[in-house]
Amino acid sequence: MRMLLLIILLGMLVAVGYFAYSAMSIVGEPIPTEGYVALALGAGFSVAVGIGLMTLLFLSSRRGYDEPPHFK
Repeated sequence: MRMLLLIILLGMLVAVGYFAYSAMSIVGEPIPTEGYVALALGAGFSVAVGIGLMTLLFLSSRRGYDEPPHFK
């Protein structure tokens, strides 16, 4: 069973590598400046959302909001 899982995962890795290589080797026009700006803004926004969510997770955990309720 483990061998089958390993074969499937390695096959997926090879497929992803092939598609990444084929996408990078396509000849075409370079990305315009607006594309780089959009890429930078999207990446920055994703990082900001990730940092915000992790901050909320740690604050929630430290203040005890994640604990099960204690009924008296």
